[in-house]
Amino acid sequence: MVTLPVAERPLNVGEMVVADYRKAEVFRKYGIDYCCGGKKPLEEVCRQKGIDLQNVQNDLNALDQKPDDAGQNFDIWELDALAAHIVEKHHNYVSESVPMLYELGAKVARVHGERHPELIEIANLFRAVGQELQMHMHKEELMLFPQIAKMAASRRNGTSITRPFFGSVENPIHMMESEHESSGNDMEEIRRLSHDFTPPMDACTSYCVLYAKLQEFEQDLHQHVHLENNILFPKSITLEKEFFPA
Repeated sequence: MVTLPVAERPLNVGEMVVADYRKAEVFRKYGIDYCCGGKKPLEEVCRQKGIDLQNVQNDLNALDQKPDDAGQNFDIWELDALAAHIVEKHHNYVSESVPMLYELGAKVARVHGERHPELIEIANLFRAVGQELQMHMHKEELMLFPQIAKMAASRRNGTSITRPFFGSVENPIHMMESEHESSGNDMEEIRRLSHDFTPPMDACTSYCVLYAKLQEFEQDLHQHVHLENNILFPKSITLEKEFFPA
């Protein structure tokens, strides 16, 4: 008699998030509870809530198609293209992630803060990070990056430019670098308070997602700051000197 293998049951919604925490954002988009109500298969949840399963599955599948920056040599990029990439990838990432992390951090701190008071401090620290970065990005997109793009285009076209109203790109760059350091210090403190983003044994799914998302946010911030501090900013200062020699 041949024994057929038992079919492996599909992961429920909560298990899907544990396996890949990025799925939490897709479920949040469709109002799917992956925490307290996360013990049901996705198909069942979609049927009960009247959600198009294929739409959800398409969004989940798209997570695997997101391009990776690995291997790209940003050091040879034109400065206006690099600035545009930073806005499209890193600024947009911050804008999309901050509201979710505000909400998730407050929720986890409210539920678990009595047993784990560090969660309250983490939520407050991240709120400061989010507010500072949002103002920081606005200043870059409004003042600094347009001037960098103008210089890059003028060099390609062989045309001249006038000095910006803020005098030199070095002025906003010094401010941006100081703000990078401030946000980086706050994220380092969040890492310390969270024990390197390691949830405790009694952590629920939301708790685990919070720490995983904070770690992802920190990793993106490191790449973001690297592209600006180590490539875009020094090259922009050097380029400006071509137009306005001392």
